[in-house]
Amino acid sequence: MTVLPAPLRALLDEQGGVVARSQVLTVGHEVHDLRRWVRRRLLVPVHEGVYVDHTGPLTWHQRSVAAVLYAAPAALHGCCALRAIHGPGWRGHDDTDAVHVAVDVSRRVVDQPGVVVHRVAGLAERASWHRCPPRMRVEEAVLDVASTAVDDYAAVQVVAAAVGARTTTAVRLGAALSRRRRIARRAFLQGVVDDVAQGACSVLEVAYLRDVERAHSLPRGRRQVPRPDRPGLRDVLYAEQDTVVELDGRLDHTRMADRGADLDRDLQALTDGLVTARVGWGQAVRRSCRTARAVGSLLQARGWTGVPITCPRCRERGRSESPGDSDLPR
Repeated sequence: MTVLPAPLRALLDEQGGVVARSQVLTVGHEVHDLRRWVRRRLLVPVHEGVYVDHTGPLTWHQRSVAAVLYAAPAALHGCCALRAIHGPGWRGHDDTDAVHVAVDVSRRVVDQPGVVVHRVAGLAERASWHRCPPRMRVEEAVLDVASTAVDDYAAVQVVAAAVGARTTTAVRLGAALSRRRRIARRAFLQGVVDDVAQGACSVLEVAYLRDVERAHSLPRGRRQVPRPDRPGLRDVLYAEQDTVVELDGRLDHTRMADRGADLDRDLQALTDGLVTARVGWGQAVRRSCRTARAVGSLLQARGWTGVPITCPRCRERGRSESPGDSDLPR
């Protein structure tokens, strides 16, 4: 039975069973060797000059390696870079979608079936070349995905998820953003990065901080405060008013176990001398002005001497937010 030579086999093992023609030649083999192995189906073409060592369906990892080798020197771009960083199941990533790769802006590389090529300025400094396959650095990938997200809240989700997973920090994202000469949503993304740096670590927390608390000049709450003598964090603590705001971003919150856990936390807060207000998508996103007035009144009743201000959105809405508005995020 014919087998591939040991040096080539080792290279294939390192790259998930995928190899480029140039690599075959680099390890000491000839074009006629490559043709023989292809003829015997020991190597199967994937793209021009790229081969896999089996005849079955390719995994996402193999497709990504093949795409990068086809366009080499190249790196996984955007959502595909984040998929490689976070692993399978990242934010519902569809592994059957096309693989996106970045090449230097000076090059012209043609798309292939299942491969989308992006031309990127300064690629050499923005990619992690030692990884298999090479990919854009996490900060670069986060900014690429967030800047092209379908809406602002999707952009927030990308930034918050990356920081929440501890794959990067708000400081590193801010530094990467400052190096970008051109990027969509620059001012918005800078604001999001600043918000995340202040402790807002989810889309809902950013919405509450920006649209409820800050827009209406409520007191600045402390975020992600550890509970005393027990595990868990309080989302927003107004310590001087002995008030907690818990932010519930779950869209399906009807299960008895979920409801019971929330009630237990609220009762525990009462024993600690705190009153709890629960805020969901509807309150923070759809009815932020009304929520600000309600939270402001609660804080005033517990000692706050300030007054919530009227934000531009209050004036636009004319205080006409309907109690029947959906609790789903827009």
